[in-house]
Amino acid sequence: MIPLPSSFDFFDVINNFSIEDKILKIETIGEGHINDTFFLKTNTNRNYLLQRINHLIFKEVEALMDNISRVTSHINQSNLSNSAKAILRAPTVIFTKDNKSFFLDIFGNYWRCYTYIPHEPIKRITPAIAMEGGKAIGMFQTILSTLPGNQLYETIPDFHNLKMRLKALYKAVEENNSGRLKQVEKEVDFIFAREDELLRIHKLESNGLIPIRVTHNDTKFNNILFDKGRSAVAIVDLDTVMNGSVLYDFGDAIRTLCNTAVEDESDLTKVNFNKRLFEAFVNGYLSITSVTLKHVEVDLLAFSCKLLTYIMAVRFLTDFLNGDVYFKVKSQIHNYQRAANQLKLLECIEKDFKWMEKVVRDKA
Repeated sequence: MIPLPSSFDFFDVINNFSIEDKILKIETIGEGHINDTFFLKTNTNRNYLLQRINHLIFKEVEALMDNISRVTSHINQSNLSNSAKAILRAPTVIFTKDNKSFFLDIFGNYWRCYTYIPHEPIKRITPAIAMEGGKAIGMFQTILSTLPGNQLYETIPDFHNLKMRLKALYKAVEENNSGRLKQVEKEVDFIFAREDELLRIHKLESNGLIPIRVTHNDTKFNNILFDKGRSAVAIVDLDTVMNGSVLYDFGDAIRTLCNTAVEDESDLTKVNFNKRLFEAFVNGYLSITSVTLKHVEVDLLAFSCKLLTYIMAVRFLTDFLNGDVYFKVKSQIHNYQRAANQLKLLECIEKDFKWMEKVVRDKA
């Protein structure tokens, strides 16, 4: 996205939303790869999030916001038991004064506003927190299994389509527009050597052998919010909620939860797989979903951790070869560091894979 001009006045945007509270402070928050997020502190106990939507990625903003409005309303109005409601909330979309779910400014920027859900940052993830996270993702999927109405709009076509992701990587390697191929030949070979194995879920899905459900599709563990008591209260970052497989949600959560290093850690000796957190997450997730998942889904949960780690390595490496056109980067090697990190994590998962499968079988 184009940087905002230095003279940009946020109140030219904020004043278009139905917010009665007085805005006292505006802060940039988050380190998301895609959108820009701002915290709006008010003179009451109600605060808000303002986001500039990356319309270069989410090209149909109206359809995107229709998805999010439907999903958040359904979660907040869910007829599940009181205990289920207590475990999960969703932000409320704040509509504009002319009753739209987004605002288009004179510069061509798309904006949306949500209620802010109070939460506590998690500095160290314990097995108890991992279990809570597993329950939250399981509950999210369970609630959305009763979402009424038509199929959700596909906000990013082929988001988890590994065949398409590999096709994009092959193209990036062939064209080498950034001139960076020689730096990553080892990583490219590593990825292509595993191509046939990792296409397993794609082939099953293409043949209709894996159920298609409403899923989150971007379940990084930091998208789960926790309260002071370390109970999960919400799952956020809902841009990619659409039809998909629960396997993608499970695998992506484990990919981010069980990496002992941050996603862009360049010292690969710090990257390992946290088995205690995996076991705790599986406990929490299956305590909610074991009665609704099909056997084929349970059988592939451990494999999905390989797949999602692999997909992210493919995506980061493709973007690196294309000159960093998709993900936000802090340096010219940032996407390379991310890709190398994910490939090291994949090696760790491969080492522990038989154990992971046994844990899932024992808990199912």
